[in-house]
Amino acid sequence: MEKGQKQQKAAVEDQPLPPGNFGALVSLMATQALFAMGMITTEKDKEPQKDLRLAKFQIDMLEAIEEKTKGNLTEQEQRLLSDTLSQLRMVFVNVAK
Repeated sequence: MEKGQKQQKAAVEDQPLPPGNFGALVSLMATQALFAMGMITTEKDKEPQKDLRLAKFQIDMLEAIEEKTKGNLTEQEQRLLSDTLSQLRMVFVNVAK
């Protein structure tokens, strides 16, 4: 590993992680779904890999969270979850065509 890469890696590792909260959980799962749909890639010039089965699983997991937390979320948390699910479903339909 080159010196610049080592410094960059150390700088990233020194960054604090966000607090563990409901919004972070939704964001984490949404990001995993987007990766699975090929909407996010880790390598600039590499063709993104799609795994629609995994993407559907992630969306289904968020739907289960929505069902199990019904009535226990703040208005802001409920809106975040609902909006995230709507956006993921739209992307899934477009990618699955």
